[in-house]
Amino acid sequence: MKIVDASQYGPMFRFTDANVYWAFYVLSDGKRIGRKRLAKKIGVGEGSMRRILEILRQWDMINTKQTGITITRWGLSFFEDIPLKVIDIDLNDFILGNYSQSVLVYGVADKIENGMQQRDAGIKVGSNGCTTFVIRDGALMVPPDWNVDEKNFEVATKIREITNITENDALIVGSANDQNTATIAALTAAFELL
Repeated sequence: MKIVDASQYGPMFRFTDANVYWAFYVLSDGKRIGRKRLAKKIGVGEGSMRRILEILRQWDMINTKQTGITITRWGLSFFEDIPLKVIDIDLNDFILGNYSQSVLVYGVADKIENGMQQRDAGIKVGSNGCTTFVIRDGALMVPPDWNVDEKNFEVATKIREITNITENDALIVGSANDQNTATIAALTAAFELL
C-alpha cells in the first residue's frame, strides 16, 4: 500500500508513507495544530511538511486555516481504513534503545519470514531496528523460532492483552534512542508489508 509516491516530488522532499501516516495519526485527535509543530512531531523538514499538507489539502483530507490544521471526515475515514494501529506498550526491557513504538499490522502474518526484513527497514531509517512478533500454531513468536510464551511469559501475556494480536497479524516494535525514530522505524517496516 502506498499513500503518497514521494519520489515524484523530487529529492528535496524527504518524506515517506510512514511520515504521512504519522501526520494523520497526530491530526486524528481532532485538535488544531500548526505546521511547524506538526513537522517537528512527525520528524520532517518544513519543505516536506508543506508538500505533505499540500497533497492532503488537494485530496480534501485536511483543512488549513490561520489557526491551524485539522483533519476532515474524509481524511479520518481514510486514516482509519489503513490496516494498522499504533499501540503504546512498554517493552523497553525487551528491545534495544531507550524508546520504542509498537504498530499492529492486520492481515500480514503470512508475509513475515524471519523478521530480518522488518529489522532492516528500521535500521535504514536510523533506528536500532525492529522486532517482529507473530502467532504461529498458537504461540507468540519472534520469527523464525523464538517462542516468547516459553522464554518470557510476562512479556507474551502483556503483548496478547494489550494488542489483541491474532494469527493473521504482526506486531512490529521499532526501537531507537529517540521516540520519533522508533515510531518512523515501526511504521516504515509496517508499510513495507502492506
